[in-house]
Amino acid sequence: MPRAIWSGAISFGLVSVPVKLYTAVSRKNVRFNQIDAKTNSRVKQKRVNAEGDEVPYEQIVKGYEISKDSYVIVTEDELAALSPKASRMIDITDFVLEEQIDPVFYDAAYFLVPDELARKSYTLLSQAMEDSGRVAIATFVMRTKQYLVAIRPTDGRLMMSTMVYADELVSSEEIPGLEELDEIEVSDAELAMAGQLIESLATDFEPEQYRDSYREKVLDLLEQKASGEIQSIESAPAAEEAAVVDLLAALEASVNAAKEARRKPAKKTAKKGGKATKKKATGDEAEQEAKSA
Repeated sequence: MPRAIWSGAISFGLVSVPVKLYTAVSRKNVRFNQIDAKTNSRVKQKRVNAEGDEVPYEQIVKGYEISKDSYVIVTEDELAALSPKASRMIDITDFVLEEQIDPVFYDAAYFLVPDELARKSYTLLSQAMEDSGRVAIATFVMRTKQYLVAIRPTDGRLMMSTMVYADELVSSEEIPGLEELDEIEVSDAELAMAGQLIESLATDFEPEQYRDSYREKVLDLLEQKASGEIQSIESAPAAEEAAVVDLLAALEASVNAAKEARRKPAKKTAKKGGKATKKKATGDEAEQEAKSA
């Protein structure tokens, strides 16, 4: 059962709606402990200085590097004095059209759940926002950090997404290789064929049909190893360099392949449930995410 991670109220105008905050995403990454291959024991991390001496936790302070090996030391009290004031309010400052928000600004997603006595005002706010086609922009403080958030209605519920600030986005002008795209020209025939390919693959978005196949394979591997029934695994083939092909011919072949695939009945993917083992499929302090090659 999910637990509320924050409680407070949505504030807009003179209206206040008490709510609780629940995370809307549960990450399913497979995590590992670091193990000594010789002794099969856990590897523990230690804090050491540049000389290799272990440093007690109470002796560690925060430092900001201003030049190589030169740091400005900041105390916890100094940082605490600058922290945003603790508040239990989600302060709505603006209502904007949802299509005006580039999805790149969205970060983590949460559910806003009203207190029992605030259900009517919560529903009123949700319906009014849905009718207007607008989402709320607000700020709130959680764990001493101030967040910029967007609140939007979804099927009668209010969802809140934390947002990145504008100065945190990387401009496309800073990415090498993108400026040259302005000089590229495509023919009408290529554009028409690309449009056909898009239409041949067009469908309704059903998120349930997309699965993390790598994670499922890793869990299968862990189950086999835990039961002693491990089978040999072939190495992934080395990536090959893409050959230069005729773009129009490749698009036409892709359209034909897509149409042929649509004629065949789709195979249903069996769902994988649970964890591989209670102990082997989870990790804690010295954990690393399993990454694909």
